[in-house]
Amino acid sequence: MNWIARLTGTRKRPKARCPITGETIEPEFGYLLTTAQIIASEKFWDMVMTEPETLSYTMAHFSNDTNGTHMRSLIFEKYSQRPGPWMISDTCIGMFEVNRHTARNLARLWWQAGGSFTPDHCGPATETVAPDELSRWKSYAILEAGRERLNKIKLREAAIRAAQ
Repeated sequence: MNWIARLTGTRKRPKARCPITGETIEPEFGYLLTTAQIIASEKFWDMVMTEPETLSYTMAHFSNDTNGTHMRSLIFEKYSQRPGPWMISDTCIGMFEVNRHTARNLARLWWQAGGSFTPDHCGPATETVAPDELSRWKSYAILEAGRERLNKIKLREAAIRAAQ
């Protein structure tokens, strides 16, 4: 806390950005989720594995390239190891099958605590998710995520080539 804040008794408000879209989340808004809740979403993995930065790995994976599959494994590890809570925007909350009311209340507690509140069962998925469930989500993320979207992209490209 700086000296002005100490004199006036005010605290600097935390800032939050949605880790998915990067959009700023205004104070008292957003939804607070745990890593376990994040990784348990097919929609999340489909989006992650078809972003411009990861699409080439997905294309390689579905072309039976082990390097693409390996990179998708590393992406899963990156997201599943996040220790702290995730502040999710209104735009992205629809990707997750969670109780929105509870997640909004947890976000309010996070804002009130100046960004230091951590909900129960927060931490890396390897510590908070049952091994069989973690295996299920890891398998989906690495082996299946993005298949439908990639197929749509390929169909669109084929249609464009046929029209030329």
